[in-house]
Amino acid sequence: MPEYDNTNSGVLFKNDKGNNPKRPDYRGSANWNGAEFNISGWVKESKKDGSKFLSLKFEPKKAIETRPKPPKQEFDDDSEIPF
Repeated sequence: MPEYDNTNSGVLFKNDKGNNPKRPDYRGSANWNGAEFNISGWVKESKKDGSKFLSLKFEPKKAIETRPKPPKQEFDDDSEIPF
């Protein structure tokens, strides 16, 4: 069976907001032209007619930055301590 192609598609799941009303109602991910994105969604109500709609925010997934470890310092036990 061929692997499913996720290009140009995404998914949202109901999010546990806990006690923070600013957290998104839905969270998920999407792929657009090979680029990966995190998606956040909030259910909002129109001021014009009261109809509900979904407001979305897309953020590029960032690669985990690997910082080089600082070089290990070598100590010379024979050196004189100045204090």
